[in-house]
Amino acid sequence: MSEEEAATEEWYKLSMNLHRFYGGKIEVIPKVPVRGLRDLSIWYTPGVAEPSRAISRDPDLSFELTSRWNTIAVVSDGTRVLGLGRVGPEAAYPVMEGKALLFKYLGGVDAVPLVHRLTNSDDFVRLLEAIEPSFGGINLEDIEKPKCFYILDEARKRLSIPVWHDDQQGTATVTLAGLMNALKVVGKRLNDVRIVIFGAGASNVAFYRLLKVMGVNLHNVVAITTKGILHPEMKDIDKLMVTDPYQYQIAIETNGGDLPPNSPIERAFEGADVVVAASAPGPGVIKPEWVSRMNKDAIVFALANPVPEIWPWEAKRAGAKVVATGRSDFPNQVN
Repeated sequence: MSEEEAATEEWYKLSMNLHRFYGGKIEVIPKVPVRGLRDLSIWYTPGVAEPSRAISRDPDLSFELTSRWNTIAVVSDGTRVLGLGRVGPEAAYPVMEGKALLFKYLGGVDAVPLVHRLTNSDDFVRLLEAIEPSFGGINLEDIEKPKCFYILDEARKRLSIPVWHDDQQGTATVTLAGLMNALKVVGKRLNDVRIVIFGAGASNVAFYRLLKVMGVNLHNVVAITTKGILHPEMKDIDKLMVTDPYQYQIAIETNGGDLPPNSPIERAFEGADVVVAASAPGPGVIKPEWVSRMNKDAIVFALANPVPEIWPWEAKRAGAKVVATGRSDFPNQVN
């Protein structure tokens, strides 16, 4: 076991012990003074009736007279949690608590973890509609694709409060920002580089969309999934159009990076300048010999959690100039 692997195991043990000790990471505490019964008469009955009457006349006053203005829901069905996969809503709860902790600690925003067992995408959206009166915004988290795309699009149409899917918009945004900075370090331009998208889940599909907005030549992009390189002539391409239209769109628009049909994965790395991986936890998902086939001053983002697709030092030894991961205990976190 390497030093970093041993350190990862220690993080696991420490986290387990402290979660058990504290019994969770967040709590609800009063923000108003309660010095006696008189104060309770203000904050609760009879005084609270007046804010209720005002809000009944103008529901938008709920953003002024309640904590709704600064409270969001962190919502997940537990179908795609970190790199752990479909672990269920209960197992997703500590991750949602962690996100709520970040919202409060870094942004001062109160966040409520909300996990559920609904399996139908439309039921998921109806749940968001039902809880809308309690929150000022919705943060979607750890939802499997492709239904995560539908849920976000529908929720944004049907709700009047902001809806954000962190695994799509959040990760894609910081990935693009990190890539722009990495390109400055190595002296390359976004429009000139060849990019490998390793994994085509929520974050990398959203990242691909941002590349389109940035005007990148899409034939300089190669996307890789468990099915291999996404290509218009790949096996079962017609089936993919139905099961995952988002991956199908990438296959058609990129033309597989103009590689021959059914090319092996390592072929995608030949002459590539950038790899952005958001796939399955490693190590060993991306092989060092693949990285060694990339151009000089290569950039490797291995973003899987809790363990990156390739250890940073392995990517560096294979020739990468800039390496980033999704972990806060490694240099260059992108998450």
